[in-house]
Amino acid sequence: MARTRITPLRLDGENAEQKRDEIRRVFHETFSLYESLFEHLQDSAAWMEKAIPLRHPLIFYFGHTATFYVNKLQFAGLINARLDPHLESVFAVGVDEMSWDDLDENHYDWPSVESVRQYRQRVRQMVDQLIGELPLTLPITWDSPWWVILMGIEHENIHLETSSVLIRQLPLSQVAPVAAFTPWNQAGTAPINQLLPVAGGEVHLGKARDDRQYGWDNEYGTHEITLQPFKASQFLVSNQEYLAFVEEGGYRNPDWWSAEGDAWRRFSRAEHPSFWVPQATGWQLRLLAEERPMPWNWPVEVNALEADAFCRWKSARTGEELRLPSEEEWRHLRDLSGLDDSDSWEEHVPANIGLMAGCSPCPVDQFPQGDFYDLVGNVWEWTCTPIYPFPGFEVHPVYDDFTVPTFDQQHNLLKGGSFISLGNEMQREARYAFRRHFFQHAGFRYVASANVLPDIPIYESDALVSQYAEFHYGRSYYNVPNFALAVAELAVQARAGKPLRKALDIGCAVGRSSFELARHCPDVTGLDFSARFISVGVQLRERGHFSYTLVEEGDLSSYQSIDLAALGLRETADHVHFFQADACNLKPLYRDYDLVIAANLIDRLHHPRKFLEDIRERILPGGLLLITSPYTWLEEYTPRSEWLGGFKKDGENCSTLDALKEILLPHFRLREESPLDLPFVIRETARKYQHSIAQVTLWERL
Repeated sequence: MARTRITPLRLDGENAEQKRDEIRRVFHETFSLYESLFEHLQDSAAWMEKAIPLRHPLIFYFGHTATFYVNKLQFAGLINARLDPHLESVFAVGVDEMSWDDLDENHYDWPSVESVRQYRQRVRQMVDQLIGELPLTLPITWDSPWWVILMGIEHENIHLETSSVLIRQLPLSQVAPVAAFTPWNQAGTAPINQLLPVAGGEVHLGKARDDRQYGWDNEYGTHEITLQPFKASQFLVSNQEYLAFVEEGGYRNPDWWSAEGDAWRRFSRAEHPSFWVPQATGWQLRLLAEERPMPWNWPVEVNALEADAFCRWKSARTGEELRLPSEEEWRHLRDLSGLDDSDSWEEHVPANIGLMAGCSPCPVDQFPQGDFYDLVGNVWEWTCTPIYPFPGFEVHPVYDDFTVPTFDQQHNLLKGGSFISLGNEMQREARYAFRRHFFQHAGFRYVASANVLPDIPIYESDALVSQYAEFHYGRSYYNVPNFALAVAELAVQARAGKPLRKALDIGCAVGRSSFELARHCPDVTGLDFSARFISVGVQLRERGHFSYTLVEEGDLSSYQSIDLAALGLRETADHVHFFQADACNLKPLYRDYDLVIAANLIDRLHHPRKFLEDIRERILPGGLLLITSPYTWLEEYTPRSEWLGGFKKDGENCSTLDALKEILLPHFRLREESPLDLPFVIRETARKYQHSIAQVTLWERL
């Protein structure tokens, strides 16, 4: 049986020079394969127009993987200069819209395809030279400079797959077949799917730091669980099995859909899977560059919302309580299959994966893996598990926003890889997650299980973003002044008579205080853990306006908008830059501030003492730290052992203010005008409000 297109890399070995040659080979193979994918595009429109409104056009992704190398290598100190600062800015961040109805109609001035080709060649030469010169010690570890090069290779593998999905969503007239991406030809009648029993047992998830293969940050840590026996479908759900759901009007019946799924169904007006094409002669299936008569025994490819709706429908038809498997249940099936991990496959690949024999799904009964089929490969399998960090999770400092923005219960894990998955994507421990409405080369199997699903805490939601948009930019309620504005004014007043050249608003939420500071300061940085919050500030800075819905009562909402110009904040908005960051693990570059604001932050941190001890080193002597907090300590956010106050110690009351003095006074002077009380009101609905009082303290760095 053929091997995968590109053999997986291992981090260990006996000979450093052989490993150097292996990395060089895999780098060039990956770089070239990615470029060959774009040979499908036949005209300028295919490059420059969006395949779907939620993603950039393909010219962005063609340049993005190359600029990733430059940006990460420079950040890691492995190169001294950029190759093309303009392109490395244009292609730096592919912030895909988060919500299925969040349409971005902005038009970008994209560079020409030829200029990007030339740029990619320069990047190829630069990385090749670096591979030849960089000292190499085995094994390669998380903190090795070589990790950044492997990160670039794996990042390109990810975009090989996601870009192929976008090509599949372009009009057929804009693409043409490419020999290196020829689909399978076998098709026929689907086998009867059935539920097979699965013994219970221990499941151990999480990658060790000394694992022999590259991993993304979310894979490391430990998670263990004991599963009770359950049943799982022998095959992935085929196009033929899914057809019954379509023909019985599954897309027209809201009873089968979750609230999120029904909203997507109504908005998208979907009537069948996205890659199904109705023709007068019958159903066709859209592949990368062709349509063909429906291969009924191939797995259906749907998003997680559709997969969930099918499970609800089939539950009603069979009397079995069916759902998507959890991450742990999928992993248990994978372990029981007896398959080795991908770096052991060599010439014997047990799955339709890694472009080993075709660039498309294949029959669901082609690859047995133990008692089940396609636990690895063919198409990704949706799980019901939103991605979350394992105990022991750490953010990699070179790519600190790879996973953290997805810890929002909006992104479900996919497992097993697809026909085009390479490298890390093929590994047993791989953890990738997408919004439930997004399309990948992904399908599903179903389980009948009484296993309790883990309770994953919610960090943010769209409703929360709307609340904070109103809190920062909306009306004042009960005669309480705007809190974010008041905080900024207090800080500026306290800084009066002293330079205010550089300011940090940490825990900035949706950014009002940051924009207010920019009236008085030419360099303001806004940081928040929530990428969804940050996206509001970014959109306001770039566009000057942001729209949101505000819950009035039950399902009734009103439509609101923010206009920076109307607030007098538009002219200085370019003084502000927003970034996602963990306040307890800040990058070294965030330093030398005249002013730091931490508004209502400390009682929402997992390690508030660590934050306070770290932030003092980032403030210049004479600089100011402004802290506000209502001191609402909750174990939901902060382990009780990390609370700064709100408890008794040795029979005496311990307040947060006492702890702040203990931590900060050796390095700060508490300003005489503090502490003081500052009320705020957060509107939840038209008839429900949170009225709180924050204590404000001002600390001057000694």
